[in-house]
Amino acid sequence: MSSSSAVPRRGEKTDAAAIKPPMRDALVAAAFQLFLERGYEQTTVDDIVALAGVGRRSFFRYFPSKEDVVFPDHEGCLADVTAFLAAGDDADEPVQRVCEAVRLVLRMYTENPDFSVQRYRLTKQVPGLRAYELSVVWRYERAFAEYLRRRLAGRPDGHLQADVVSAAVAAAHNNALRSWLRSDGKGDVGTEMDHALGYVQTAFGTPPARPGQPADTEDVVVLVSRRGAPLWRVVQEIEATLTQD
Repeated sequence: MSSSSAVPRRGEKTDAAAIKPPMRDALVAAAFQLFLERGYEQTTVDDIVALAGVGRRSFFRYFPSKEDVVFPDHEGCLADVTAFLAAGDDADEPVQRVCEAVRLVLRMYTENPDFSVQRYRLTKQVPGLRAYELSVVWRYERAFAEYLRRRLAGRPDGHLQADVVSAAVAAAHNNALRSWLRSDGKGDVGTEMDHALGYVQTAFGTPPARPGQPADTEDVVVLVSRRGAPLWRVVQEIEATLTQD
């Protein structure tokens, strides 16, 4: 028998924290166990606290509602994102800084892929959770926009640019993330994210340097188009040129 499973001697104190998970984690684990067994709508807060072995007051100390227990990690992640953006300085390229910030959100998902995939499946099944998830995404988007408004203040249409870029970063992140979640967390999400955020940086910021290209070397593209060509055709040709290796 290993020492970790030995019965404590009489009078010897055990480290409860080493035996039981923190109460917050225990509540999340109990909730998801019941959601998988019974379904989200059929599970009540009373069911969750009964399985976790705590009282209702303990539940609401950590989670304002049943919806919040499905997204237990976003408050901390949003605080990390906000702090990361605030720690930047004027030397940072603002669009790139936001693209780096959104990778903190991706890291939160990839640190616990099994939980992230479970939550994705659950959220797809429950309309109320999908609406809640949209409100979570909006909070990240607002944090990006507030940072960009400060950095782009004084530019023509600075606030408009801030809102458009923040929405684009959130959309690019979600596109890559959902592709990874649909693969049950087994795809190459890092490469997918690089590709998606590369579109944002190319469109709105300083495009990422190509392999073998010095970071301070300008990459100039010259496009020749027929006079009178429709605008949609010109845009299509520009996009095709920019995405060539």
